[in-house]
Amino acid sequence: MVILLTIIHVFVCVFLVVVVLLQSGQSGDIAAAFGGMGSQTAFGPRGAATVLTKATTWCAVIFMITSIALSVLASRKTGNGSVLQNYKAPASNSQPAKK
Repeated sequence: MVILLTIIHVFVCVFLVVVVLLQSGQSGDIAAAFGGMGSQTAFGPRGAATVLTKATTWCAVIFMITSIALSVLASRKTGNGSVLQNYKAPASNSQPAKK
């Protein structure tokens, strides 16, 4: 189960990177720097959702779900333990200071 989820997670990560890099950026010209976008929205005018934006949204959702599922499965596997529970403290050989 964990191996299958990890494989899906890696494929979604790679696909998400490719889809994000294929998208064109917002109009980042000099007018955008001074608020001349022509719209009152914070990130510029919103166009119609393309196939790439929908793919980005779905990849992000799948990425988050697989990340949460992998972290839950990893925490159930290890149980309620500390990272340092098997670490033995070194014996203190310190002696009191002599006057």
